[in-house]
Amino acid sequence: MLGFRITCLSVLFHFFVFIYSFSFPNTITIVKADEANSEECLVNDKDLLLPYEREFYINGTWMHPNHAQVKTVPVIDPSTAEPIASVSLGGDYDVELAVSAARGALKSWSHLPKGKRRKYVERLLKIYQKRRKEMAKLISMEMGAPIDVALDSQVGSGSYYIKDFLDSFDYFEGERTVPGVNPEEASTTIFYEPVGVVAMITPWNWPMNQVTLKVIPALLVGCTCILKPSEVAPLSSLLFAQMIHEAGFPAGVFNLVNGDGLGVGTQLSKHPNVDMVSFTGSTRAGALVSKNAADSFKRVSLELGGKGANIIFADVKNLADTITSGVWSCFANSGQSCNAPTRMLVQKEMYAEAVDIAKAVAEEEIVKSAHERGDHLGPVVSQVQYDRIQNYIGIGMREGAKLVTGGLGRPEGTNGKGYYVKPTVFADVTNKMTISREEIFGPVLCIMSFETEDEAVEIANDTPYGLTNYVHTANSNRLRRMARALRSGMVEMNG
Repeated sequence: MLGFRITCLSVLFHFFVFIYSFSFPNTITIVKADEANSEECLVNDKDLLLPYEREFYINGTWMHPNHAQVKTVPVIDPSTAEPIASVSLGGDYDVELAVSAARGALKSWSHLPKGKRRKYVERLLKIYQKRRKEMAKLISMEMGAPIDVALDSQVGSGSYYIKDFLDSFDYFEGERTVPGVNPEEASTTIFYEPVGVVAMITPWNWPMNQVTLKVIPALLVGCTCILKPSEVAPLSSLLFAQMIHEAGFPAGVFNLVNGDGLGVGTQLSKHPNVDMVSFTGSTRAGALVSKNAADSFKRVSLELGGKGANIIFADVKNLADTITSGVWSCFANSGQSCNAPTRMLVQKEMYAEAVDIAKAVAEEEIVKSAHERGDHLGPVVSQVQYDRIQNYIGIGMREGAKLVTGGLGRPEGTNGKGYYVKPTVFADVTNKMTISREEIFGPVLCIMSFETEDEAVEIANDTPYGLTNYVHTANSNRLRRMARALRSGMVEMNG
């Protein structure tokens, strides 16, 4: 099958220019299926409760919040809607301590030889892999990924990226020489320097994927870090901080402060001694981060929402496989991925058949507790998210989209407490409808038709989002044209 990927996803962490580019794999699997099935992965172990769940990791030490009126927030298991832990929310003084620690460690860490920094990350990788079952259980409990998915894909993505950055780091040189235009002109030497102290704000939907994407390259190149994980799913990041400590990183190189976006997130974005903010989350929050960072002229790296178009031309070699893969990709992680192909555009002559296939695939999906083993969909992360998705499904029905399958309410067989959503497919959607224009972040697929290549491009680009698009066609020239015409950071082809 003709297939290639065009990727423009980069992580920037250097003063001058230093870009780590990498492709997001279609499937991330570190633990083989037979190995995963042989491991005990039940999530009701009481010993998983972290000893430091209400503390922060600052300057190499676990410490309690440094303010009198400490607020806490419960961590809710989406499968049961019951609290499993609570974490403290940081304040101004906690942020000051973390930034001061990171600033104090910057000189010695950035001057450490490249090979020695690499050794620390190598030790971290070994610890991460050794404790992967602990990590999988915490992720499953905090954000609702079924335990096998948590072990293979959620935890596996972290292993993948740590390894990938270690490999990429071997090819990076800290300086390069640019010769003069002619022999009489002197050459120029460019030194690549760490950008400095980096604040990292990560989301709840792919915890270790996002933490490792931000933390690992920053540490390798000599930056120091302050991590603020999502307060919705903070437990996995607390375990990651334990791993950092176990790996022996010098005090202050990595720091963690829990908190919400309006509190700790705002303070980090504004802080004059933070040199860069790396943020993944909603478009609304990303705009606030940029505004907060502007006064101190710090660098900002944003990965925001998505409304990816999956464009399927009539010449695909196997329509059933292509539609099936598209539905699965939309529903994966219970639809809670910013790069999910949530808009399926099908060429008109294949449209009716495609809708029938999508309906059948969606109705075969099983939704049940994340505590259970198997390849099924779990709950969405929270009551807020459940209500948001239900609202969008209702809007789609009222605005005239054809409800093919799914709809309002919980799937049959799920308990009355968890945040379970019916896998939902709408057809005959137009780009004027709300469900086509706004990010739902749930297992909801919108299908629409197009006639020509130009029309497909026009529909796909008629969106405020620009993260990922997908194209399926047997025409190699069309693939190249589409890659150039689609306005998104990533375009995946025949994947």
